[in-house]
Amino acid sequence: MNKKIAIIGGGNLGVAIAEGLIKSGFCLPEHIIVTKRNIKTLEALERKGVLVTSDNKEAVRYADLVLLAVKPYQIKDVVLGIQSELQPQRHLLVSVITGILIDEILEWAGAGIPVVRAMPNTAISIQESMTCICARNHTPEQLDYVHDVFSQLGRVALIDEKLMDAATVLGACGIAYALRYIRASIQGGIEIGFDAQTATLIAAQTVKGAAELLIQKGTHPEQEIDKVTTPKGCTIAGLNEMEHRGFSSSLIRGIKASYESI
Repeated sequence: MNKKIAIIGGGNLGVAIAEGLIKSGFCLPEHIIVTKRNIKTLEALERKGVLVTSDNKEAVRYADLVLLAVKPYQIKDVVLGIQSELQPQRHLLVSVITGILIDEILEWAGAGIPVVRAMPNTAISIQESMTCICARNHTPEQLDYVHDVFSQLGRVALIDEKLMDAATVLGACGIAYALRYIRASIQGGIEIGFDAQTATLIAAQTVKGAAELLIQKGTHPEQEIDKVTTPKGCTIAGLNEMEHRGFSSSLIRGIKASYESI
């Protein structure tokens, strides 16, 4: 790809995106520029060939895609600060900032700027994110390009902006829910005889395998559950006990509580 990418905000997420794009071979390091006030913390990226600067305007002048990865309270000042450098015919603005609407970004950046909102999760650091995106003022080619960018970092789904808060809960908060399940499985594994290291490996790989079954085969969870629930077997006994204790209900209620708290 010949497009150059500016990542405004070299925190954990911004750095993870830069590293993922380089590792995947999607971008040459010198086609990425990352900004941060204290550029000394970006020395590892710089050694890989990534350009670094503390000047957001310089980064925008260099790039075609401008990815905003600052804190929510910083974004207004950041966008207003680069507004004079944004060119509707050249730049594509992508925000990975939770809770900031496209309308707000357009108000600060200018009404004609193509804007994409993207909601990745923390697995982006290992190129296994689930990223949901929505867009405004874009061409099909621009949306395809953003899709390609985040496809290097995991899976991508195009959704309506009204579902972005729900995507945050299901995809971003969902990492914590899945890890809490794995943690409980580890504790159960220890109780039935495994050491912690072995229980962690078994629980984590089992969840990874279960997820890949659904992703690769496109089946419904119940279809895969049926394959391991034999009559009077240990799997159905465990599942029924979990349901008696409110397993599914608790998870659904937790998701709804997270959504209502946004």
